[in-house]
Amino acid sequence: MRFDPSALSNFMLFLAAWGGAFVAALWLSLIIWTYRDIRQRARDPLTRILAVLVVAVLFLPGILIYLILRPPRTLEEEYQHSLEEEALLQSIEESMLCPGCARHIRENWMVCPNCHTKLRKNCHKCGKLMELPWNLCPYCGTPAPGMRRENLTLDEALRQISSEPVEEQPETQPE
Repeated sequence: MRFDPSALSNFMLFLAAWGGAFVAALWLSLIIWTYRDIRQRARDPLTRILAVLVVAVLFLPGILIYLILRPPRTLEEEYQHSLEEEALLQSIEESMLCPGCARHIRENWMVCPNCHTKLRKNCHKCGKLMELPWNLCPYCGTPAPGMRRENLTLDEALRQISSEPVEEQPETQPE
């Protein structure tokens, strides 16, 4: 078997061409990947151009530099993070505060345990808690006692008076 130096030369030329094509494809794919990645991470056009140029000019060291300097989150992740922060802040702000001492109170408390400020009142008909300024119970629709009602006819007013039980004071007997 004879060794042909031209065959070796042709094989090396083919191998070099294949290697060169692979490196060129790798270089081009890294540029395209960098462009797509920076587009998801930054809005500034100058930042996008510089990131692609660093990878295009420096190739493998450029991609390493880009990976070190790129923003850690995508724009979508930043948006989701800001929504989460906003929701947390809103839930903190929605916590109820006592108008008297500005301490946190619970929704079902009638009186602030710190300063004894009256926070809510009971409906005289259904017994559920109502806010102090409410003139009408939102649960049963009964107006708060002593509150003025608009467009009330004489018959309705008399019917309410006759339907309300009159509390008699027990007579005290002398001892």
